[in-house]
Amino acid sequence: MKIFATIRFYWGAFVISFNTAVFMIPALMLFGKYKSTIVHYINRLTLFMMGGKLAQIGTMDLDADMYVMNHQGIVDIIALEALQNNHLRWVAKKELFDAFWFGNLLRYGEMISLDRGNKAGLIKLIKDVKVSKEVLHRPVAIFPEGTRTDKQALLPFKQGTKIIANKLGLKVQPIVITGSKWVLNEHEKTAHSGTVHYTFLPTIDVSKADEDWFEVLRDEMQKEIDNELSNFSRSR
Repeated sequence: MKIFATIRFYWGAFVISFNTAVFMIPALMLFGKYKSTIVHYINRLTLFMMGGKLAQIGTMDLDADMYVMNHQGIVDIIALEALQNNHLRWVAKKELFDAFWFGNLLRYGEMISLDRGNKAGLIKLIKDVKVSKEVLHRPVAIFPEGTRTDKQALLPFKQGTKIIANKLGLKVQPIVITGSKWVLNEHEKTAHSGTVHYTFLPTIDVSKADEDWFEVLRDEMQKEIDNELSNFSRSR
């Protein structure tokens, strides 16, 4: 019944907020040396408390400089952090850094702020990704759609992702996420127990790829999204 799904949604929202405020942010402040491990284990706890599970298809390329994913909601991030411990550096819009709790989480986690309303935002993003690769040695995680959607079809990808990868000659691995909005649907405000699936597609070495690699990448992601729905009844 939808009433129970709605109750579960607010329970999930509470769990995310509580674990972030009470456990994750203080731990990052006190034990910054162990950022990746803290984020990994607390997100595992959060997903478990929400009734979520994980499934992985393919292998995460630990040599990739950037991971690009489709995006439905916050569970995309929670579950991927729970799945692996690769010290990702997420790109998030500047407005999220101004939020009371999650802004602190992003700042103490040393994530990348993107000001989409500023013409110089792309230049800053290129510099931040370069520092992430060459100084911090942390792979960057980004949603090229630029926003969440509840549709099966991918939104047009923002060209900034392509420009950055071309400029820096990155190794880019696409990841298809399905099932996360079943676990927590922010559009309909419902939640259920379920499994979030991560399908790791082949990495593209942009320095050696054809000029249309970004368009091909998007097409391959859409094919996998369609395959997940038609063969396994898993929507994205």
